[in-house]
Amino acid sequence: MRLEQFKPFTILSPEGKVVNEEQMPELSDEQLRELMKRMVFTRVWDQRAVGLARQGRLGFYAPVSGQEATMIGSEYALNKDDFILPGYRDIPQLYWHGYPMYQAFLWSRGHQHGGEIPEDVHVLIPQIIIGAQYVQAAGVAMAFKRRGEKRVAITYTGDGGSSQGDFYEAMNFAGAFNLPAVFVVQNNGYAISTPFEKQTAAKSVAQKGIAAGIRSVQVDGMDVLAVYRVVKDAVDRARDGKGPSLIEAVNYRLGPHSMSGDDPTRYRSKEEPDQYEQREPLVRFRKYLEAKGLWTEEDENRVIEEAKQTVADEIKKANKYEKMTIPGLIDSMFDVTPPYLEKQKAEYMKEGN
Repeated sequence: MRLEQFKPFTILSPEGKVVNEEQMPELSDEQLRELMKRMVFTRVWDQRAVGLARQGRLGFYAPVSGQEATMIGSEYALNKDDFILPGYRDIPQLYWHGYPMYQAFLWSRGHQHGGEIPEDVHVLIPQIIIGAQYVQAAGVAMAFKRRGEKRVAITYTGDGGSSQGDFYEAMNFAGAFNLPAVFVVQNNGYAISTPFEKQTAAKSVAQKGIAAGIRSVQVDGMDVLAVYRVVKDAVDRARDGKGPSLIEAVNYRLGPHSMSGDDPTRYRSKEEPDQYEQREPLVRFRKYLEAKGLWTEEDENRVIEEAKQTVADEIKKANKYEKMTIPGLIDSMFDVTPPYLEKQKAEYMKEGN
């Protein structure tokens, strides 16, 4: 039997031309502008965060430049009561879903307040364990189904995450129980330094959903309109009881895997990034909007300045937040601190800490 082959679904060419008119999503001019605003804002935020990480003012940070179309387009397709279960690179989706930026900075530093999600924000904190959020997403989706709620759980990982057991277990569970879940793989070509073709014999991540019996799609992850359309279709299907979907978004991260010592020049050729810059999501969508008279240099500069100011204000807020303490960390673990932890806390305090 011939295994189904996937080709990336796309709407915009690298030159910003519509090549799939019949699949254009129904978005107003203002919504199109909003997508561009969010991508530009996220790019500037990412650049500032990289700088902060280099200065030692953040903890762990995974750059997102090059992947904005997948992140922004997918979140924009959700309802605010849909639930996001992110990996460690997926901070932008959380922010645009309502998670405060200053808490993201605190999370990066390991501060417990970074994990205190506001009650009206339907997300979990970023998962560090590769692929574990996929299993959690299946559980959240099962809860929605059992409660009869018209809500969807969406989760993200990279191509490296698709090599984990949790990835397969989650999809199998979601398929077996026909759950309202959307599994997104941001295939940016590398699991840290290991290229995709050395991780798996599969020709695509999308093929891996077939065995689980779930709908699988490959999309050009650097085309924000294509991502929005594919995720919106998957979310609507899930909400209507038609089951889960696996979406492979073909991306390219322009920077390192993380700011924790990764050097992409050691495993990429000098020419490789140049091949992808022509497909870069901001350039592509900017050309499309400019041709429609919906985006100008003034618009872009306005968003750039807004992003710079927001990041500056939010890092100041994070800096001023009350510092963590050992007793405070212990007390934050349970509603009622158990006796053995109370004993440890008392011993710690007795030593003059």
